[in-house]
Amino acid sequence: MTAPATAPETDPHTPADAGDLLAHRVAELRRGLAGLGSVVVAFSGGADSALLLAAALRELGGDRVLAATGDSASLSRAERDAARNVTAALGARHTFVTTRELEVTGYRENSRSRCWFCKDELTGRLTALAAREGLAHVATGTNADDLADRFRPGIRAAAARGVVTPLADAGLTKAQVREVSRRWGLPTWDKPASPCLSSRVAYGLPVTRERLARVEDAERALRAALGRARITSRDLRVRDLGDRALVQVDLGATAAVRECADALDAVRAAGFAHVVVDPGGFRSGSLNETTEA
Repeated sequence: MTAPATAPETDPHTPADAGDLLAHRVAELRRGLAGLGSVVVAFSGGADSALLLAAALRELGGDRVLAATGDSASLSRAERDAARNVTAALGARHTFVTTRELEVTGYRENSRSRCWFCKDELTGRLTALAAREGLAHVATGTNADDLADRFRPGIRAAAARGVVTPLADAGLTKAQVREVSRRWGLPTWDKPASPCLSSRVAYGLPVTRERLARVEDAERALRAALGRARITSRDLRVRDLGDRALVQVDLGATAAVRECADALDAVRAAGFAHVVVDPGGFRSGSLNETTEA
């Protein structure tokens, strides 16, 4: 298999300076992957899982690595396409695995434990896939920073299934994941985080296919409107608060978006009666702030 990109001389995969922390952690990642023997990579298409997949392909070879993406109503069409494109660019075997978290009562009820039910459903199906394919382990792209985040019930669910976390085990932080990805020429090195559509729904509101589709339509329409208005925002979310949408963009773009009638109308047209632009700008996990308050 062809490597995903030709690495520059500073590639930590073959470090010149053995004392370099980043090089040390990449070497730990290599050793950890080699010890697994074969693996199904839970592949979301984001920076973490893309680096994990690229490293696994380099260390184990294409025949012993399978990328698998959970496919349900909570995966946007854009992210589904991105998963296809990235795995094709890496030359990886890839499959979509249908997940049925919307049939799980605990998931639909949308408490703060929602991610536990989602990850349990996904990793259960991935461990079954690994068994069918004769692959020894399932691995996620959990990084070292994720382990310090107390709002990650999904990590506990995956651990209960015996899923491994090579990036976190090697001590690689999110910033280091991006740096190694940049050096390796991975197209995801600077990709903004894009969690599942359910993460946009305020806790306590039922998660339904219709609600997820409304959020997806609103975000797609909002991006198009901002493009027409030449308003740039690296991160963008439409948070579903019931009949009200909370729009979050980069802090420097909030004033422009608030004055852009086309953008606000685009969100309303997706099915929201009221639209508010968050003056605090985009913040990952901001629905947790509401819950704590």
